[in-house]
Amino acid sequence: MKLCVFSVSVLIITLSSCRKENEIIPTPIETTQGFYLLNEGNMGTNKCTLDYYDFETGTYHRNIYAGVNPHVPKELGDVGNDLLIYGSKMYAVISCSNKIEVMEAKTAKRIGQIEIPNCHNVICSNGYLYVTSYAGPVVVGPNQQMGYVAKIDTASLQITDRCGVGFQPDGLDITNGKIYVANSGGYLTPNYENSVSVIDVATFKEMKRITVSLNLHRVCADRRGNVWVSARGDYSGTPSKLYCIDAQTDQVTDSINMPVSNFYLDEDKLYIISAIWGGMSDEISYKTVDVVSKQIISNQFITDGAASEIKKPYGIAVDPITKDIYVTDAKNYVTPGTLYCFDNNGKQKWNVRTGDIPAHFAFLKKSENYLTAMDAKNAQRTQ
Repeated sequence: MKLCVFSVSVLIITLSSCRKENEIIPTPIETTQGFYLLNEGNMGTNKCTLDYYDFETGTYHRNIYAGVNPHVPKELGDVGNDLLIYGSKMYAVISCSNKIEVMEAKTAKRIGQIEIPNCHNVICSNGYLYVTSYAGPVVVGPNQQMGYVAKIDTASLQITDRCGVGFQPDGLDITNGKIYVANSGGYLTPNYENSVSVIDVATFKEMKRITVSLNLHRVCADRRGNVWVSARGDYSGTPSKLYCIDAQTDQVTDSINMPVSNFYLDEDKLYIISAIWGGMSDEISYKTVDVVSKQIISNQFITDGAASEIKKPYGIAVDPITKDIYVTDAKNYVTPGTLYCFDNNGKQKWNVRTGDIPAHFAFLKKSENYLTAMDAKNAQRTQ
């Protein structure tokens, strides 16, 4: 396979387990196999950045977008909210810059952008992207407009349709011919939304809303026809919790009583950062849930004591091939964070400094025919 090469500027530091990081010198990188990490950057600072880790060389490259695209003003922009590789393209959702930045997946070279106001999360299926939009600026208060999901043709990069949903829609996923959207109502505090919008993929119309709980956040569909939804609660009387919806009946069938700040689904296992939202407690655990039995199977997937080093766990991902577990630490949210890599037994392999608020992963594989974990999952559901 022909390899793509680009030049970037990054910093050298010494990593545990002999990991390397380049100094600020233009250096060619062969993007053969690895993952991208989107650092959100604090709101209003215009500090969203993109990092890349090369599996073959063990080298972590910071802020590659700036090096690859030196002529793009303001670089990636303000607040990176999601990241996805689909086909030959990579899509970075930049919420406060009101855009999706479109890049070549192998090089991070800019292709263009798609303008969507206050966009938040993205999924893919059958040649289309589906993106949640708050539909308005970042303003907290009672006078809000309802959000929508945009449908985007990945060939033309044009928005082909919009479907109205609830207030401030966040996570979404697709299964059984339907898109499930978590309506948060985050700008309506303390009167949060409590519903999941269900969109029919064929007609791209909202079919119904399922009442779940307050301030819904993440959504993922497993391969057994269940949709898992996290609720952040209202930070006082209604706690954060995990819910399960049957995609056949669209009924909430189960709930697991634990706080959920983020999760990642790998095969039949949910890896969960279990931390109480709103700073109400410093208690943090790293749980796993079996989506078949719908039971907690571990209260601590980090097994070597390294969890005590992580101050503000934020992003999480699992390599679909090696099963390595990645957890990011946002620290104080205004300075560079840390990325931790654990093996599938929960033992730390290495850690590295990142950009500000490291959050969202996209795995890049060698084969041109390889689909990312999310891509493969969506393809399986739509067959």
